[in-house]
Amino acid sequence: MIDITVENFETEVIAASMNVPVLVDFWAPWCGPCKTLGPVLEKLETEYAGRFVLAKINSDTEQQIAAMFGIRSIPTCVLLMNGQPVDGFTGALPEGKVREFLDKHVPSAEEVQAEAEEEQALDALAEGDTDAALEKFQHAVATDPANDDARFDYVKLLLQLGRDDDAKVAFAPVIAKAAGSRKLGALKAWMDALDFVAAGALESDAGAQFDAKIAANKRDFEARFGRARWLMAQQRWQDAMDELLEILMRDKAWSDEAARKTFVAILEIIEPPKVKVADGQIPPEDPLVATYRRRLSSVVLS
Repeated sequence: MIDITVENFETEVIAASMNVPVLVDFWAPWCGPCKTLGPVLEKLETEYAGRFVLAKINSDTEQQIAAMFGIRSIPTCVLLMNGQPVDGFTGALPEGKVREFLDKHVPSAEEVQAEAEEEQALDALAEGDTDAALEKFQHAVATDPANDDARFDYVKLLLQLGRDDDAKVAFAPVIAKAAGSRKLGALKAWMDALDFVAAGALESDAGAQFDAKIAANKRDFEARFGRARWLMAQQRWQDAMDELLEILMRDKAWSDEAARKTFVAILEIIEPPKVKVADGQIPPEDPLVATYRRRLSSVVLS
């Protein structure tokens, strides 16, 4: 619980709500219902263990803030997320109703735990400890199956390590969502490439076969696209994107824009996790991703 004044409002409410929901309780010492609601809010803040922050504002002494929120009666509670009010209630609600209110907006304990494990996994990956990263990603997905970011990172790492069957098992629960998600769609494009190579029994000499077809016909887009997928299966991402650009330069709309969609999928796959920076700063863009984004834009917009 934090007592809020004009001096710390920006830091403890607005800035803090960018990272965790902040429940602002407008109260006054003379208000009977406030004395009933206050202990309930404090109890729930403790019970929710960091999933939201309780900020108390004395509306008598902090009239400027109360006016800014248009407070007409107390107790009034306003929930802020990402710097903006998202919901609120007036009156001394019973504990059960306050829980219902919070649970509509506040992340569950499982979600918070999964996010923490995902962060730990990314840290382990940055240090080169893939075993620890896999374990943390797996725990994150098991704890919160709806965390698609953690699942993306988990499946991606499995594919990078050549554990294709494990990756398909981990991906199966969200395969239906792939069409509507850039990240999940990127994983499906990668696995489709692996299946394409497996189905065609394409070996290391397949490149020469594709090259011969392309040399005979520069507009043999099936051969070019096949070669790009063969390169994807080997995780030769730049070579794959270069081949896809060859298609795009000749026919942007070929096969329902398959080349562009696959190119975008590769960019999603190869983009590294964003590095942590100070609040207000923009994380630097990966040079390789930035270069190929520009190349794609140049071709598509030409």
